[in-house]
Amino acid sequence: MFDTIRILRAASQPVTAAAIADEPEVTVRTVYRDVATLQARRIPIVGAAGAGYELPPLMFTENEAEGIAVGERLLARTGDPGLQKAAESVLSKMTLVVPDPLCDY
Repeated sequence: MFDTIRILRAASQPVTAAAIADEPEVTVRTVYRDVATLQARRIPIVGAAGAGYELPPLMFTENEAEGIAVGERLLARTGDPGLQKAAESVLSKMTLVVPDPLCDY
């Protein structure tokens, strides 16, 4: 289910169940089941058979975005490659959803 959310967050347009199933190497039926479970848990995934699924963009307040950026920069100084990679991943995901005026900030 986390892979499904990650794939939908990264997509710039609706994604078919078959496309979602390819990366984690699961069946389309598994994707349908996972999407139904996520929707039941109130994750706002919108979709229709044959049209694909999409997830509305995640939004951060200015303070939240700044907190994430500061945390990423602090983790970059730890020398721990695993934490550094995770922090870079979070920051790259954040740049996908933050409005353009806030990206440089």
